[in-house]
Amino acid sequence: MKLTRCHRNGDLTAVWVPDEASEALRDLVRQREAAKQDQLRARHRLTKLLLRTGRRPPLGLKAWTERYWRWLAQIHYTQPAQEVTRLDCMNEVEHMSARVKRLEEAILEVVKLAPQSMQAVIQGLQALRGVAHLSAVTIATELVNISSRFQSARKLMGYSGAFPSEHSSGKRKQQGAITKVGNAHLRRIVVESAWCYRHRPSIGAKLRKRQQGVPAQITEIAWKAQNRLHKRYMHLTMAGKDHRKVITAIGRELLGFIWAISIKAEQACTPQLAV
Repeated sequence: MKLTRCHRNGDLTAVWVPDEASEALRDLVRQREAAKQDQLRARHRLTKLLLRTGRRPPLGLKAWTERYWRWLAQIHYTQPAQEVTRLDCMNEVEHMSARVKRLEEAILEVVKLAPQSMQAVIQGLQALRGVAHLSAVTIATELVNISSRFQSARKLMGYSGAFPSEHSSGKRKQQGAITKVGNAHLRRIVVESAWCYRHRPSIGAKLRKRQQGVPAQITEIAWKAQNRLHKRYMHLTMAGKDHRKVITAIGRELLGFIWAISIKAEQACTPQLAV
């Protein structure tokens, strides 16, 4: 009876149900994200073993490069148990790296079979700074049909859970931490991308390559995003705001540009009706 009354009053919100292809691609992307987390845990186990036993890499040696692996191969323990532990940790790191690489290759192949509108959104999102191919695929698979699901950028921001919580009463207005009531996968990838906007606006070689073949109106939105978000970052930083809160605020505004680019890309793939 309660559901019937809510439906009569128009209080129910329609929920988008993904089709089988969209859900399958989303599961694959999330599996790759889980593999990256397992890879990070395996690396932490190995580095903490080295730290406990006093084995520190030479100064200036970057972790997980070829030189770093050669340094790891030179380490040996006199205790057989510790040597077995070291070898097992290294094998686990290598196994996790191979797993991530295998899943990323699978994503590249499956995306080629995605609908034309999704491929256009993925290509358009890569015009943004800090959004490479895998990040664009993650955003596109988590949102799907953005133009029909989100009527405004503000609704997309609310869907991500990046809006601040509010405890207001009367004339008193008090805002707290972000609600986190939303898509955690989308929020994570957007906040990661937001770190790139602490640098001054520029178009490097990699970004210029990603923007090849992208419509001019989308690259203009991406350039506008660089200028606005960097200016916003500097303004909040100079005001003394906490660095993590600043990046979260930048990520929330970045969702607005993601919405604008996605709408343009989807509209370009929609056939126009003849008048």
